This record gives sequence, structure tokens and C-alpha cells, in this order.
Amino acid sequence: MTRKNQTVISEFVLMGLPIDPDQRYLFYALFLAMYVTTVLGNLLIIVLICLDSHLHTPMYLFLSNLSFSDICFSSVTIPNLLQTMQSQDSSIPYAGCLTQMYFFLFFADLESFLLVAMAYDRYVAICFPLHYTTIMSPKLCLSLVVLSWVLTMFHAMLHTLLMAGLWFCADNTIPHFFCDMSALLKLACSDTQVNELVIFIMGGLILVIPFLLIIMSYAQIVSSILKVPSARGIRKACSTCGSHLSVVSLFYGTVIGLYLCPSTNNSTVKETVMAAMYTVVTPMLNPFIYSLRNRDMKGALGRVLFKKKIPFPV
Repeated sequence: MTRKNQTVISEFVLMGLPIDPDQRYLFYALFLAMYVTTVLGNLLIIVLICLDSHLHTPMYLFLSNLSFSDICFSSVTIPNLLQTMQSQDSSIPYAGCLTQMYFFLFFADLESFLLVAMAYDRYVAICFPLHYTTIMSPKLCLSLVVLSWVLTMFHAMLHTLLMAGLWFCADNTIPHFFCDMSALLKLACSDTQVNELVIFIMGGLILVIPFLLIIMSYAQIVSSILKVPSARGIRKACSTCGSHLSVVSLFYGTVIGLYLCPSTNNSTVKETVMAAMYTVVTPMLNPFIYSLRNRDMKGALGRVLFKKKIPFPV
């Protein structure tokens, strides 16, 4: 098909979530509550880390960045979804769609890199406790955070520029509630082989390799614990790593299952529900996981609220 026979798309139409019209307001209230919970919960973590000097450690530097990433990650898709559910105007400009895709990829990738940094921090803390402060120096921690932001910026920009180079035909309906990259590729009427190759290669670098690094880190942690088994050591390791493993399972489980191990039997509804899991549910659960299962965060909350010298848990 030649370019002169193609229609220039100025906007896309998002089909949104597969919701019964009679239940639209119920789901609107549900997603609004989840979004507010996500923002307030993650904002609370950031504020506590900033105000409590006991939390000025490498682990909580990474956690504060993860919480900020979760707020932005949800804000990329949920406000637009809520606006669509309220006004029933599901159109999004072409430039707005590419912008949404860029920031979606940016903050999703950033979360992946930050989870690796947090896994490495736990590995050093448990396997090399006497050298922890030397290895996890402020310079290294800051370098890991900056590197995460820079790499994700270039990765998101690469996919956005490749998508901007495609041509789209008259069909501008996206069967999703946001501008998902795979959904956009299905609408393109120009060759998408380069895009698909880059997705496959970069997907391995951004998702599979970080996931394997996290698995290796926790394998080393388990091995280190088993060498000198003790009830206190096992409890401390579970307390330290349990929350992080919960987040890793939620995030990578849904993303890898959806994008890197897709099934031919997956329906559009199933893919949309799976996408909602890691775009809506995971960022909302992170504050609960890190606060309810973390004695440091609960202690910091008590110190900030009651201005008491609550001892820092050892």
C-alpha cells in the first residue's frame, strides 16, 4: 500500500474496559478510589522517607523513587480512563497517544530497574552485612538511580520514535483503555518488522535480564541463610525480603505473561484485564506491602505522627 492511498490519522479511539454500561458508575467509583489510594499511599511513603532520618538508607532511596514512579505510572493511564468513563468521549489525539505510550514505557521500565537495585541492596545487606556501608556507598546508590532514569528515557524514546514512523489506515479504534504499544502495532498498515524486532530484543534486556538478576540475588540470599541456619536470621531475611518479593511477583508475573509469553488463546478482554493488574492494582498494593509488612516504615509513621522517640527496629 502506497502512502498516498493511506489516511492520515489525527486521533485514536480507545475502546476502554469491557464494562457493562449499567455498571459504569460503579467501576468509575472503584477506579477513582484505587487511584486516590495509589497516590496517597505512595506519597505517604515518600514523605516518611524524607522526614525520618532513620530511613535515609540505600533501600529507602530506591523505595522513594519506586513510589514516585508508581504515582506517575498510574497517572499516565487512570485519569484518562476516568475521564473517558465519565464523559464517554474516548478519543485521544495522535500526539497525545504517542505521549501516553512514551511515559507508560518510561515509568514501567523505571520500575523494573529500581526493583533490580532493591534486590541488589538486599543481597549485599544479607550476604555481606559487615561491608554493607562500604559497598552501598552514597555514590553507588545515586549512580544506580541516575542510570535507571537515563536508560529508561532512551528506551521509551526509541519505541516512541519507531512508532511515530509508522503509517496508520482508516481503522483508528484501539481495543484497550490506553495507548498500548502492541495494540497500536496491530493498527499500523506499514511494515512493523523493525518495531517487533526491537520489542523482542529490548524486552529481553529490560524485563528478562532484570528479572533473572533478581532471581539470582535471592538465590544467593537463600544460599547464604542456609549455610548458617538460625531462627533469627531466617526471620530477619523474610522480613527484609518478603515485601520486595511480593512486588516483584506482582509486577513481573503479569508483564512477562502478557508481553513476552502471549497465548494465541488470549482474548482482548483477557489482555485488558491483565494490563489493568500491573497498571492499576500493583501500584496501589505497593504502599500496603511496604508499610504493613515493614517495621521500619511503621516505626517512622509513629515517630512522624506522634513526635515520639520510637526506637528504630534492629
